[in-house]
Amino acid sequence: MRRYRSKTVSAWAAFALGAFGAHRFYLHGARDGLAWLHAVPTAAGLVGAVRLQTLGQDDRAAWLLLPLLGLMLSQSMLCAIVFALTPDERWNARHNPGHPVHPTGWAPVLAAIASLMVGGVVLTSTVAYAGQKFFEWQLGPETEPPGPQKR
Repeated sequence: MRRYRSKTVSAWAAFALGAFGAHRFYLHGARDGLAWLHAVPTAAGLVGAVRLQTLGQDDRAAWLLLPLLGLMLSQSMLCAIVFALTPDERWNARHNPGHPVHPTGWAPVLAAIASLMVGGVVLTSTVAYAGQKFFEWQLGPETEPPGPQKR
């Protein structure tokens, strides 16, 4: 019989380290290929964040890589919300067949609340940053920003 997999631990693992696939490692083990794939875009996004910090906002590679980190964080927050709000019976049928149902209490609900707050901020920031950089790239350097007219 498989070991018991807690909905609370899964939700908080997705919240804390979900961008690196910790929740998938917890649920499916080290053989889960999707868990290993989480690290690649997250690491690329972290490289973009470091480049942005060291080279400034005009580094094109940074603004191409940084949204990957935001998207990975957003998807991990979504996973935490889905895990936390899954009914106990459905959770046990999917992840704990043969085990009795354990009531989870408020800990998964708190994980869902925290994930919704963080995920909303991260996703909004990612869309705003990527949209701004995309339109700056589309306009190109040849256009001047609006300002006082030169005479």
